[in-house]
Amino acid sequence: MNLLTKLALGAMGRLRPRPALGEGAPTITLPPPPRAGGLPLMAALAARASAREFAPDALPAAQLSALLWAAWGINREGGGRTAPSALGAQEIDLYVALPEGAYLYDAAAHALRLVAPADLRGVTGYQDFVDDAPLDLVFVADHGRMGLVPGAQRESFASVAAGAIAQNVYLYCASAGLATVLRAWIDRGAIADALGLPHEHQVLLSQTVGLPKAAG
Repeated sequence: MNLLTKLALGAMGRLRPRPALGEGAPTITLPPPPRAGGLPLMAALAARASAREFAPDALPAAQLSALLWAAWGINREGGGRTAPSALGAQEIDLYVALPEGAYLYDAAAHALRLVAPADLRGVTGYQDFVDDAPLDLVFVADHGRMGLVPGAQRESFASVAAGAIAQNVYLYCASAGLATVLRAWIDRGAIADALGLPHEHQVLLSQTVGLPKAAG
């Protein structure tokens, strides 16, 4: 689906997911994530960049596991995460849009839970490349977990947490030789509808991840 078609459908409130490519498993149990290896931090920062061309190949399970753990996984006893959130609210839900369905990342179980048996990749952004890249991450804030944060400040607090998670994704991708780009030009209403989100959940950002497109 091209950009102009998406814009037109979005303006009419008719931007919809495509049928899933295959039947998505109700739960995807991820292999244990590696906690060693990769580039040194300064080298990963030097390599960090946005890309907008992706190979269509699916990420291997081990790489998907490492990506999600680096993004927003549990890294210590007590449930602490790899990215910060104010007052320990952990208000960000991380969704993964795959060809076979949309999943919610369950950090405690290090698994993916199917929430929508459809291909949401074409809904997660207006740019043409999002339709065929292997996965899109969607950052959603659950305001119900932010009871200690004044209502007027919740979106900004959640956006800071989402930004920290997104930077973890960038650094992992730089270290692992993957391509990624963070995107704010999205139809938040269409994404919320496709994921079946309740009213107190707010779609913040999307981030595309995949193998770099081969030159030539």
